[in-house]
Order: sequence, then C-alpha cells, then structure tokens
Amino acid sequence: MKVYAGIDLHSNNSYVVLLTEEDKIIFQKRLPNDLNAILDVLKPHQENIQGVVIESTYNWYWLVDGLIDNDFQIHLANPAAIQQYSGLKHTDDKTDARWLAKMLLLGILPEGYIFPKGLRAVREQLRKRLWLVHKQTMFVLSLQSMITRYRGIRLGGEKIKKLNTEDLKRYFPEEPLYLAAYSQWIILETMLNEISHLEQSLLKQLKIDKRFNCIKSIPGIGEILGMTILLESGPMDRFNDVGNYASYCRCVNSKRISNGKKKAENNRKNGNKYLAWAFIEAANFAIYRHSDITRYYQRKLAKTCRVVALKTVANKLARACFYVLKNEEVFEMKRAFRS
Repeated sequence: MKVYAGIDLHSNNSYVVLLTEEDKIIFQKRLPNDLNAILDVLKPHQENIQGVVIESTYNWYWLVDGLIDNDFQIHLANPAAIQQYSGLKHTDDKTDARWLAKMLLLGILPEGYIFPKGLRAVREQLRKRLWLVHKQTMFVLSLQSMITRYRGIRLGGEKIKKLNTEDLKRYFPEEPLYLAAYSQWIILETMLNEISHLEQSLLKQLKIDKRFNCIKSIPGIGEILGMTILLESGPMDRFNDVGNYASYCRCVNSKRISNGKKKAENNRKNGNKYLAWAFIEAANFAIYRHSDITRYYQRKLAKTCRVVALKTVANKLARACFYVLKNEEVFEMKRAFRS
C-alpha cells in the first residue's frame, strides 16, 4: 500500500496527514513542532511512504533536514504556484495538509528547490552580512544628520565610519548630545567590525572554490557580488537551461502578451531578490568600466529608457554567469557583448 504524507507547517505546530493511493486518510492530527513527535507518526509507515510534502514556509529548514537525515523522500511545495480547490466553502489546516499529499499522489505538485544544507549555512552568513550593511547605513545617516544639524558640517559616509571618540567630543561638546551620538557610534563600530569579520570568514571559505575565481572574471563583479551570486545560485544543475537561470535572477520580462498586445503582468517577484540586486549592481559597475558593455548599453538606451537598458545588461551578465559557473570557465567578452 502506497502512502503519501502532507505536512502543513506553522510556527509552533504542524498538521500531519497520511493518505493512501485510494485517497483514504489513515492518519490526521496536529502535532507540536518537535522532530521526534513527527517521526513517531511517520516511522511506522516509512516503507510505504512515497514522499513527504512540506510547504515552503519561512521555518522549513529544521523539519526538512531532520526528515532527510532519517531517509525520507522530501518534496518542498512551492506555495506561490499551488492551486487550491475552487468552490470550497471551508478550508483549514486539515484540508491544506491533505491537498499537499493529494497533489503528490496526482503528480501535479509544484516543487521548490531544497538548497544543500552545507551551502545554506554559508549563504545564511552572507545574508547576515548584507543585513548588517543595511543597518550600518542607517546609523551612518543618523550620525551624519546630527553633525549637519548641530554644526552645519556635511561629512561623507566614509568619514563618518572613521570617527573616533575624540571627534565626537569635538563635534558635540555638550554631554547630552555626546551621549546621544556615542550610543550610535558604538553600535556602528560594532557593526563595522562584525561585517569585516564575516567578510574575511566568507573569503576564506570561498577562495578555494574555482568557480569563485571564474565568476570574478565577469565585468562588474568583485568579491562581494561574486560571493552573493555564487552562494545564491547554488549548484547550476538545478536549472534546466540559461533561460531558467535568467528568470530566477529576475532578469526577464513578466509580461503576458496575447495577439501582440500586452494584456497583464505576471508575478515579477518570482525568483531570487539577492541575485536580482547583484546583477543590477554588476551592470552599473560594468557600464562605466568596460567600453564594450558601454557601447552595448548606449545602443539599448537610444531605443528605450534607462531602466530597461540597464536590465538588458544585467540579463546579459546573468546569462554569461550561468555558463561561467556551469562550465567553470573564465568570462569571454566577445561571446557575451559582440561589437
């Protein structure tokens, strides 16, 4: 007897349904988010279970990793692509979990990619670095505005980062102002140190990867963007072709066209926001530093607006990156940007 499992995962509990190939429910119950409790339910049926479907919520890592370690076949459901039954008056966790199992049974389950556990940890480190960079900017701007308000001096961001306590006392001799500025400065200093520490750790891990050196040969891509693209892309065999990768990087149009006319737009946010950011940044750098890309950009700019022209350069870089990572080869300008 074949069995299909569906787990509707929440922040503090999971609803588990076991469904037979005859569409008969043999188990359904809400369980705490405890791996052992879920294994106690699944283990007796392990030989018959054809797959366990888990919805890709924000907290799926622990459950997916735990079940994979216990030799279960896991399917990560893509919630953005799941179509619910139309016409249902009432849905709840039970119907949601059953539908996950049912889609696997019917062979219509839209699946997401389970990023490798080891790479996921390094990727999380990179994302925390980016998060700290965003927060750091907030503190830099706050100190910058305080100095402008009280002293009429405009300091650049790099000068703000190099301030010390003596500088703060000179700009803010009044104790209340000094304490207000110091509280921001000490947090900023801590962030800068942590960002540097994370960067050095990431570089130490990635410098031995041949693909990291290959990707830095692409115009506009340095160490930070290279780390982002490498870790967010993951294994390239997950993509069927270069078009799928460019779409994942949000570098393609999301128009819906019928009879040569634009009817609507699809979901532009499908894909990876970090890769979308990285390739736009790389395009901006490449345009001003590489003459071949500058000429290509100017030709596009003459026919359309700057945003679209920039996006075409980002798309070119993304497509080049696909082959560089897949074949572990150095970038060749003539193959990507022909004069």
